[in-house]
Amino acid sequence: MSYSIPRWSFAALVASLSLGSVGCGGGDADKARVDPMVETTVAASPSRLLDVDDFEEFIDAEPSAVLVNVHTPYEGHIDGTDAFVPFDEIGAWEALPSDLYAPIALYCRSGNMSAQAADTLVDLGYTYIVDLEGGMNAWTATGNQLQSSR
Repeated sequence: MSYSIPRWSFAALVASLSLGSVGCGGGDADKARVDPMVETTVAASPSRLLDVDDFEEFIDAEPSAVLVNVHTPYEGHIDGTDAFVPFDEIGAWEALPSDLYAPIALYCRSGNMSAQAADTLVDLGYTYIVDLEGGMNAWTATGNQLQSSR
């Protein structure tokens, strides 16, 4: 007789094991930070995909966050953008924060390039990255404007 674990049970087991190990070790990777989107302390998550409303709220609540347009070629930008770095050059960007816990907010036109840039930053050890779901397309679809020149 063979026994198989239902997919949802396996996922729940993995999630509970992951959550159980968050507080162990005491190293820098275990630091908790206050999430401005939720008024509670949560374990640091390397990268989060935020919808337009949450992204807007994040950049308002985190004035120290570096707002980066990673879309290439240039097709406009969100007001307040700090830098324009091609998604495939983000890892070599000379102005990357030295603090791996510094908040970084990424966006592109549709979300594909910013997802790749977020993955690169996670691979480099950055732990507080947010990515605009749907990119500038979603931004303008909700009535927000883009700036048309740098």
